[in-house]
Amino acid sequence: MADRTALVTGANRGLGLEASRELAAAGHRVVLTARDAASGQAAAAGLAGEGLDVTFERMDVADESSVADCAARLGAAGVRVDVLVNNAGVYPHGRLPDMPTGDMLAAMNINFMGAFFCCRAFTPAMVRAGWGRVVNVSSHFGSFAAGLEGAPAYSISKAALNALTVKLAEALPDPVKVNAMSPGWVRTRMGGAGADRSVEEGCDTILWLATLPDDGPTGGFFKDRRPSSW
Repeated sequence: MADRTALVTGANRGLGLEASRELAAAGHRVVLTARDAASGQAAAAGLAGEGLDVTFERMDVADESSVADCAARLGAAGVRVDVLVNNAGVYPHGRLPDMPTGDMLAAMNINFMGAFFCCRAFTPAMVRAGWGRVVNVSSHFGSFAAGLEGAPAYSISKAALNALTVKLAEALPDPVKVNAMSPGWVRTRMGGAGADRSVEEGCDTILWLATLPDDGPTGGFFKDRRPSSW
């Protein structure tokens, strides 16, 4: 892993921060990204203070130009992203019939389009290098088999992210593996203090998918390292 660089979105707290920590501890160089520069810089500095190879880049995944600019800065610095963890997400509440348009757009723009923008920006270099891993942090709330439970905007956007996972895996050569995962109900700001899983438990499958061997799966949906139904 010493020659691999991982980029994690929405990494200033919660699952993204823990994923950055664990990827760096496993030997990756980690680019921690967040929309808010102050909190992202503080998060990266905290991990660097633990002796981990973590740097910060500001990136708003919902802004196509922000993603493109981040990719351009990294490219100009000679940094190739080998592992992309699409973690940034929001959870708007509310019933679908009377949901404000802005709430639905926020969910789709961050949870789905953000991952699309990042995949489009960073996977071409993976293809050229002949190796790459994309981990889309989804949810069982985005599973049709599980009934699309949860807040409507969130479940719809995560179902779209799952579909993106399948179609992108079909489009990219197998050395670049694209998978989605559900971390479960995790004790983060989004999940709340009553959630039944720690961030470490939620991140286990992220790390597993980010470090898959060359004969590992692609185009799948996983929880606890086991296949889940779409």
